Amino acid sequence: MKTYTMAALAALAFPAAATSAFAQETAPSPRIVVTAQGESSLRPDMAILTLGVSRQAETARAALDAANAAMTEVTAAMKAQGIAERDLQTSNFSISPVYEYAPSDQPAAPKIVGYEVNNTLSVRLRDIARVGAVLDRAVTLGVNQGGGISFTNDNPEGALTEARIEAVKKASAKAKTLAEAAGIGLGKVIEISEQSYMPQPMTFAMKARDAAPESVPVQAGETSYRVDVTVTFAIAP
Repeated sequence: MKTYTMAALAALAFPAAATSAFAQETAPSPRIVVTAQGESSLRPDMAILTLGVSRQAETARAALDAANAAMTEVTAAMKAQGIAERDLQTSNFSISPVYEYAPSDQPAAPKIVGYEVNNTLSVRLRDIARVGAVLDRAVTLGVNQGGGISFTNDNPEGALTEARIEAVKKASAKAKTLAEAAGIGLGKVIEISEQSYMPQPMTFAMKARDAAPESVPVQAGETSYRVDVTVTFAIAP
């Protein structure tokens, strides 16, 4: 029969006791975690337009020259309409070969038959009423590439604040309901996290056409700002 001294038994017991105490100290305290969403809408006061020109030619140089000429004219027209330099920004530029592919029954490597240059201008328009006229003018000057339009606000902080307040109020009400249903007390807030969502651009198709007597019809509507919150509450003892 094996025998152990008291010191040895104590040494064997200590790790288990320490592990148990550590587990009790690190175990998460009882809590309630809820999520809620708040939303606020504003009449937009600014539009962001994406105007692109695409030109093809037999050589990259010729395609670039044609695209440069078209975009220079578009940019000059935007400035002539009072759009500030700071509200004009090149958002994309690319040069790529144009391939000709052989019929499927005649396997052959694709052949380069030309080059395409794409140049895209992002325009911040601070006068919503002029959006339709600017789009019409841009297409008349040679904009022929699909882009996007988004309506936003120069300063959306007020709407975001309202959305945050609404989301936190909803989260608090939800946590209170859960606590009452479970027959427990609701403690203080332990943690809050949020995620905000800004309006996304809407796509539109740009097609070359002659100048029209009326501008492109555009409806700005309202811009919605959304905030999601996750709130962690302690459970009152």
